[in-house]
Amino acid sequence: AEARIDLIAQAWSVLSGQAHGARQDQAMASARAELVDANVGLLRLLHPPLVNAEPSAGYIQAYPPGVRENGGQYTHGGVWALMAQARLQAAGHAPPGDLPYQWFTWLSPAHRAAHPVWGPVYGIEPYAVAGDVCSIAPHAGRGGWSWYTGAAAWLHRAAVESIFGLRLSAMRLSLHPCLPAHWPHAEITLRRGERVMRFVLLRGADDTDAVDEALREVPVDARPLAVGEAVEWTALPAASCHVVRLIG
Repeated sequence: AEARIDLIAQAWSVLSGQAHGARQDQAMASARAELVDANVGLLRLLHPPLVNAEPSAGYIQAYPPGVRENGGQYTHGGVWALMAQARLQAAGHAPPGDLPYQWFTWLSPAHRAAHPVWGPVYGIEPYAVAGDVCSIAPHAGRGGWSWYTGAAAWLHRAAVESIFGLRLSAMRLSLHPCLPAHWPHAEITLRRGERVMRFVLLRGADDTDAVDEALREVPVDARPLAVGEAVEWTALPAASCHVVRLIG
């Protein structure tokens, strides 16, 4: 009756790679059905909140329902869910769409604070990631502890590794982006030691204004790079540019 589903378990079934594909799909489908509140823009950590559980779940249960870990949006878990959803979509195990980016905007303090409805309710700094957001009336959408959480680093990783899709190892890299459909053009520049690698991601035909403008800024020796194609980055010149064409 309480804490029937937990976002961390759902997300890490994907991120750990320990569950097979169908179970990963099922886990994230359940998370989307039971833990996502699109009306307030929240990813609840667990549901329903703990109130009368015996034996007690400990300090989490001491929080009021919908506050912090007790059914609120806990940013660590929300970022892991974003990353898991992007991982499934990049692997073709989920329909393409903008959920990873949409969830990023829910978790990003800058985006949330700028929202015309959610921003005034959020009520805390737009430049520091909050550890949590309340999920139950009368405080649904109210920001919790800010200047406190390691989730800021995870949100940065989600932007680089999940939205832009950069996968980097000691010798090789590849891109598996989940950019939102309304972005015709995006760029990411990676610096490793003295090596600078620029990646230009394009969606659409060359005769569209945004793509045409982006291509004018691309050097003539830019190399094409397919989505998912691995590059031995340690063998690249000191400065390089790659063009990644996105489908859809």
